[in-house]
Amino acid sequence: MQPPLSITVYSDVICPWCYVGKRRLEAALAEPGMPAPIHLAWRPFELNPEMPVEGVERKVYRARKFGAARSAELDARMLATGREVGIAFAFEHMERTPNTRLAHRLIWERLFAAYFEQGLDIGRADVLAQIADAAGLEPRGTSQALAGAESLKAVSGLEQEGYAMGIQGVPFFILLGKYAVEGAQPPEFWREALPKIAAEAAHVQATA
Repeated sequence: MQPPLSITVYSDVICPWCYVGKRRLEAALAEPGMPAPIHLAWRPFELNPEMPVEGVERKVYRARKFGAARSAELDARMLATGREVGIAFAFEHMERTPNTRLAHRLIWERLFAAYFEQGLDIGRADVLAQIADAAGLEPRGTSQALAGAESLKAVSGLEQEGYAMGIQGVPFFILLGKYAVEGAQPPEFWREALPKIAAEAAHVQATA
């Protein structure tokens, strides 16, 4: 049996391009002839590691970083990009740009939707607990993940691994532990690249 093709993904849950990149990869994997199985491993990466724990009002943060006019232009472009992959970005509902360190302790698909499509403040423990409950996660495990020192240590350790590899932006994909792909690549990129990489992996296994 062919082993799973390993794809490690570094991302931040407040990075819209990470959400888009995920959807584009999924679209490619749904095409006929794509390698299977695939093993996706998510890794945390904080775009704003110095963000206050309580976050910052989004309009204020974006105005400081881009200027109000430029921020509006970027949001409009991302709305159009999101529609192409079935993401209904709800920037108008996002009141804050959160610190994501807490969210990274529970990183999974629903956090993207909770922040980008529902405008929830995923920097708050109570909001994350509600999302986890809706996903069917065990409450005690959720509490330990959000409040335990070990989970914080694990997140920080994984982030440091990414920094040590020189990762400066996300999404960032690592395939077979050696091929690096940066950015939200279109489905056609993955349709061309993944079968070749899977074939290489199969050849290595067959000759090992």
